[in-house]
Amino acid sequence: MITRMSSLFLRTLREDPADAEVPSHKLLVRAGYVRRVAPGGYTWLPLGLRVLRNIEQVVREEMDAFGAQEIQFPALLPREPYEATGRWTEYGPNVFRLKDRKGADYMLGPTHEELFALTVKGEYNSYKDYPVTLYQIQTKYRDEARPRAGILRGREFLMKDSYSFDLSDEGLSESYQAHRDAYIRIFERLGMEYVIVSATSGAMGGSASEEFLAVAPTGEDTFVRSTESGYAANVEAVTTPAPPEQSTEDKPESQVHHTPATPTIQTLVDHLNGAGLGRTFTAADTLKNVLVKTRKPGEKDWTLLAIGLPGDREVDFKRLEAAFEPAEVTLLDDADFARNGFLVKGYIGPGALLANGVRFLVDPRVVRGTAWVTGADKADHHVVDLVAGRDFTPDGVIDVAEVREGDPSPDGHGVLVAARGIEIGHIFQLGRKYADAFSLDALGPDSKPIRITMGSYGIGVSRLVAAIAEQSHDEKGIIWPRNVAPADIHLVVAGKDEALLAGGEKLAGELHAAGLSVLLDDRPKVSPGVKFKDAELIGVPTILVVGRGLADGQVEVKDRRSGDRTDVAVDAVVEHLVGLVRG
Repeated sequence: MITRMSSLFLRTLREDPADAEVPSHKLLVRAGYVRRVAPGGYTWLPLGLRVLRNIEQVVREEMDAFGAQEIQFPALLPREPYEATGRWTEYGPNVFRLKDRKGADYMLGPTHEELFALTVKGEYNSYKDYPVTLYQIQTKYRDEARPRAGILRGREFLMKDSYSFDLSDEGLSESYQAHRDAYIRIFERLGMEYVIVSATSGAMGGSASEEFLAVAPTGEDTFVRSTESGYAANVEAVTTPAPPEQSTEDKPESQVHHTPATPTIQTLVDHLNGAGLGRTFTAADTLKNVLVKTRKPGEKDWTLLAIGLPGDREVDFKRLEAAFEPAEVTLLDDADFARNGFLVKGYIGPGALLANGVRFLVDPRVVRGTAWVTGADKADHHVVDLVAGRDFTPDGVIDVAEVREGDPSPDGHGVLVAARGIEIGHIFQLGRKYADAFSLDALGPDSKPIRITMGSYGIGVSRLVAAIAEQSHDEKGIIWPRNVAPADIHLVVAGKDEALLAGGEKLAGELHAAGLSVLLDDRPKVSPGVKFKDAELIGVPTILVVGRGLADGQVEVKDRRSGDRTDVAVDAVVEHLVGLVRG
């Protein structure tokens, strides 16, 4: 295929779009791959659509290779299946809802577990029909509160979602592994730097859950990995190792101290260290009690909740939200404190919380026998040596404190280091959540029903376009991996001379005949300098320049990634380029 830029629907830009914050957003717009239509909504222009379809094809090939079968659901989905699983309410304001002319409720599909389960239930009823894996590559919709980063976080996006249906947990494990292996092949074919991390299942439900993250400093996900083992996890899924319990018998009695003007951890520590108590205190010796409120989907009233954690840590709100999903969770405001007079801001302790029925959950480090400095539920007062298991008993444990570099790895090997990434894939062992909701059974060989167990596996196809651009660019533009690029060769005719134009056309034809796709810059009124800048911006990995050297039988081949330039004889260049592309 030859695509001539003289007629291609393309306009490159020299300036970054005003709303762009990350490299992929800037470059995909500037290079003419996408155009913004509305917040979170983008048009795919011809070159962008090629890249998208190339990625889609890699995904499709690897799904088909292990026996998954492609189907297609509508994006407009009825309320009833999602009502049956509770997700119509759980999704809250995060989905687009609408009514038809008869008043029936619909939504634009954010995900399709319910439809897959119902479809299999409608078609299959015998154990002989299983296992089966179905997938689709479908547009999804989510009403993002703040769409950002271009196509990395939009309201409309293309996603591959697949679902496995098995008769047993062992079968589910095999289906899960088959998907995991296929994802590894997909991301390696796309030339990506990625990590596989333990993750939480969230509103999807289920047990085992792993994310595939494209390593990128602009990524929204923080993950950690061990310095001495293969442990890696999204911060939401990190489990904090609890220290050993201690004796409560050898601890001094708790004492209330007057601690004027100490509403913060730092002011408290400074006061204690100047009070002559015979020891040095740090923020890690204090117990910070953070007040939040939670509300389940569909409920109007909020429920108070207190979280106790060492004072040298902050609550990580992404971890907190993951712990309570699909419920809402937010910090208390001044009106909440006013309505609950027992909460003395800056001096809250376990005593008032437990006495007033506020659920009190603590960090895993707050184990029996540990002694803490914490609020005495009275302004300007704290209690020293309040011992867990002796002076207060929390209602449970919650692991939502920030995870730091240098923390011990949960597997006991090494310490954690942190990095950022972009979620490009997520695989879940859903189990029987959706099968239970719809009574998805198969009749076994003994004529007794077997409840089907499911897995769910997603890849953000359109997000991959941006993730690749985030990983593969320089100051001049995008550098596509070869099997993703919109063409095999970007042929630049560096001049307006008729002989050069004819030479470019001839080489483009020969490359096309050899099975390569060519983006031919034959624009007659555009200077060579502009053509070169556009070639670097667009990012085809191999650039062929037909210029003044043509008169001497030479053309130039430029490697977009390394910048290396090689003069090649015209008669040998087609064979040379075929070797580069297919080698």
